[in-house]
Amino acid sequence: MNNETKHRRQFLKDSVKASGLMFMTPMFENFSTVQSSSKPKTIAVAPNRIKFAVININHPHIYGMTDAIKRGGGELVAVYAKEADLLAAFSKAYPEAKLAQSEKEILEDKSIQLVLSSGIPDERAPLGIRVMQHSKDYLTDKPGIISLEQLAAVKKVQKETKRIYSIMYSERLENKGTEKASQLVKAGAIGNVIQTINLAPHRISNKFGTSGLAVRPDWFWDKKRYGGILTDIGSHQFDQYLHFTNSTEATVLMSQVGNVHFPQAPNFEDFGDVMLSGNGGVGYIRVDWFTPDALDSWGDGRLIIMGTEGTIEVRKNTDIVSGKKGGNHLYLVNKKEMLHMDCNNEALPFGPLFVDDVLNRTETAMSQAHCFLATELALIAQKNAKPMSLKK
Repeated sequence: MNNETKHRRQFLKDSVKASGLMFMTPMFENFSTVQSSSKPKTIAVAPNRIKFAVININHPHIYGMTDAIKRGGGELVAVYAKEADLLAAFSKAYPEAKLAQSEKEILEDKSIQLVLSSGIPDERAPLGIRVMQHSKDYLTDKPGIISLEQLAAVKKVQKETKRIYSIMYSERLENKGTEKASQLVKAGAIGNVIQTINLAPHRISNKFGTSGLAVRPDWFWDKKRYGGILTDIGSHQFDQYLHFTNSTEATVLMSQVGNVHFPQAPNFEDFGDVMLSGNGGVGYIRVDWFTPDALDSWGDGRLIIMGTEGTIEVRKNTDIVSGKKGGNHLYLVNKKEMLHMDCNNEALPFGPLFVDDVLNRTETAMSQAHCFLATELALIAQKNAKPMSLKK
């Protein structure tokens, strides 16, 4: 090891020591570490309860969406996409899906009850309207709607047709740590919720799993196509805010967005934050595209829920402080205990509940009002956001 390397490492060690961060890991020894479930939980469902299809697969979130509906007893029968490479990859993962020759072929198949889509964001709402007009339910990737004008059109057709228009807010619905937090909050583990804080950094070039895009297509950089950062990745956080505070009404107090690091992409936004106040609690949201290269995940997503009798923090994807590997870590502190919960054995109920709703015309997975309000708040925050400019 050369002297320069030795000096650099000693400088880092001294800096960490001076900051107090060296004492953070031993602090976690005071937490009792438990698994939230002693063995992996599954939700037993009958197979092939409904038939569903996929139209447009421009984002790989479609894989998680498809798996969720299959876990709920859905039978994947058909897929259509214009892009041959995307279609080939999807067909390899789900060979049971018939290759439809057109969107119309799926829409006019009366045996199909549900359509999933992760198309280009500005095309998702128009497709959803066509799906509902063909007497089918619709589950789309987020952002499911990218303008207030699209929202008004979707709400009109949904009211007329009485079909389900749902958006997969996967940072809650497909995250086991967040699911466990839902159970604990509902059980009163931290009293009445006062505030949620959502920190949601993302990585632009995502090499982890099948949930992201290693190379971003042209539409990713164009706000007219994806709706802006608060509309896009922020939609997850508005959903969680409403869910955990149990708010049915809310106001955007402040929002700002900016492009601080990508001058070569003037129609892109890489940072945004929001303050909210509702009839169930208050909230703060921060979203960005600045996940450091060395992180072992696409983003160090964190949810903090403050209650009158305790606090929960969910480290969704990784935990750099404790050194515990992987995601789905939950920390609970209340009047009785300090716990670290490994939530990887939790079951995810969204798929089975959503299929139930398709069959029974109910709203057990997510109410239509909640789905639309989370999106409406994101769209209002985006529309009214103050432009942020950093001078360096």
